[in-house]
Amino acid sequence: MITHSPRPRTLLKWLTPGIGVKRWVGILLVGASLLGSALALLVVEFYRAHPPLLWSHLLQLARVPLWLLGLVAGIAGTACVLLATLRINQAILRPLAVKGPHIIDAMVEHQRGQRGPKIAAIGGGTGMPTLLRGLKAYTANLTAIVTVADDGGSSGRLRRDLGVLPPGDFRNNIAALARDEGLMAQLFQYRFGEGGLEGHSFGNLFITALSAVTGSFEQALIESSRVLLIRGQVLPSTLANVTLMADWREVEADVTRRVAGESAIPEVAGAIQRVFLQPEDVPAYPEAVKAILAADLIVLGPGSLFTSLLPNLLVPGIAEAVRSSSALKVYVCNVATQRGETENFTVADHVRVIEQHVGKGLFDVVLVNNAFPPLAPGSNFQYVELGDGGKNGVELNFRIYPAPLVDERRPWRHDSERLAQAVIQLLDESGRQPLD
Repeated sequence: MITHSPRPRTLLKWLTPGIGVKRWVGILLVGASLLGSALALLVVEFYRAHPPLLWSHLLQLARVPLWLLGLVAGIAGTACVLLATLRINQAILRPLAVKGPHIIDAMVEHQRGQRGPKIAAIGGGTGMPTLLRGLKAYTANLTAIVTVADDGGSSGRLRRDLGVLPPGDFRNNIAALARDEGLMAQLFQYRFGEGGLEGHSFGNLFITALSAVTGSFEQALIESSRVLLIRGQVLPSTLANVTLMADWREVEADVTRRVAGESAIPEVAGAIQRVFLQPEDVPAYPEAVKAILAADLIVLGPGSLFTSLLPNLLVPGIAEAVRSSSALKVYVCNVATQRGETENFTVADHVRVIEQHVGKGLFDVVLVNNAFPPLAPGSNFQYVELGDGGKNGVELNFRIYPAPLVDERRPWRHDSERLAQAVIQLLDESGRQPLD
């Protein structure tokens, strides 16, 4: 096998500030110098006590200056130290080798991520993974705070049969935060198509099994995150077993009805008046509250307004933590309307619903899409536009920040890179300094 020497740019990366290499190389050299000096003193002392006549005669005959001998010894010693250090590290790391970037690239990436802003993202569904995929390029200090109200599909079946918190949204966000969304992430997202496991995803079963093995859902999330080497952490908004309830207005009968269950809410034929948790007064997960209070930036959305975003804010401790935080608070409004939840909604309608449920002034900025590619004939959605009160934000009690955010291949969703870039731009423009 032919090996190639490191490229000059790769070698220069070892000089990147903050990756924790240069200082230890310096300490290693100082230590080697001290050790060499100690040995030299011992040799000198031994020479004085027992002069080796043979070596003295040889040096005199060769007429070799002592400074040259010292230089040669120094070069040889340095080469030995560097070679030995390299080989020792290779021997230690070889059993742990994984397919991935060059080790120095990984070190630089890790250091940059650790220096990134602390971001707490609140939501669920398919919207939050889109945000996280973009943000993980800017920071590893990411916390995804996820709803536990899901009761449909594989998550709902596991929740009903085994009494665990619904793992689906957690699985999606863990996979999105994976350092490399390769084979392991694909395995985590694999869904069985037939047999007794039909409809279940491997990740849901994995998290559920880990919950039983470790004795807690929280520990299962931690261990799952380690398996996929994620950049950040994924936390529940509460550990309580909650049911999402909705009051909705049946237009034809002109009456208000109530429906139970997150999966049933989008199926109602009418306008949703309000959603709430049953039981209502549930404790927030302490680590989620801690992450919100420590954040430099808090992002709500994107995601289903009534079934992914509000269930988190309806946990009293979560909304209180957001309100108490000194972070920049951004609400990411959806690109498109959603059948059964936000049909014909504008940005103003989205904001008014949030205010009706948790009060005004919770967020500083509304990030909205201002790019509207032509829709294919027969599309079952429409773009979300500003609407009344949206142009200046006065009626909304928010600052409006427009940006092109749409994924042109899937115009009902955000583009991960564009969304993350806009969010980081907002943080930069706010001038907020990272918290210690």
